[in-house]
Amino acid sequence: MSFLRNLCICIVILVGIGYGVWHNEDFQRKYIYPYPYKQIVEFYANRYEIDEYLIAGVALAESKFEPDAKSVHGALGVMQIMPETATWIAKQIEDDNFSINEMYNPEKNIKYGVWYLSSLNDEFYGNKVLMLAAYNAGRGNVREWMEKYGWNKNFSDYKQIPYPETREYVERVLKNEKEYKKLYK
Repeated sequence: MSFLRNLCICIVILVGIGYGVWHNEDFQRKYIYPYPYKQIVEFYANRYEIDEYLIAGVALAESKFEPDAKSVHGALGVMQIMPETATWIAKQIEDDNFSINEMYNPEKNIKYGVWYLSSLNDEFYGNKVLMLAAYNAGRGNVREWMEKYGWNKNFSDYKQIPYPETREYVERVLKNEKEYKKLYK
């Protein structure tokens, strides 16, 4: 009986220690919500008027800030930008020397990703849920959903997004944004 009692006490102590470590802000900053490229993100957040913590939340969800990330669909870099989208952005911002390999450069990738978020933010009336859904599923899909389901610029219930991947993505980015604000503000 005393063995079981001691075992239970040890388990309770280990769970308590684990909980304390997991919820430690230094642990969270280092392992769960890291923020590399913070200065780059802050610069482009200010330049394109997008919340830096939202950008950090997108980068974490997209690539965990990995500059060499490449998705199975071909999205590249920290902000996971599709080559066609990157080429389109280069034309929009008049980057005549653009090369797709630059999407592995964190600064260039973040610049393009934040510019694109800003473009979507403008297109979708400053609505964060619609902007994030468009970043993940494409602006055309979001426009279709708005028409089909009668969503307007005040739409906020991401649980109604019909693509499970996009619904989970928006939820994850919003959670990340909240945690980044709590840890880095």
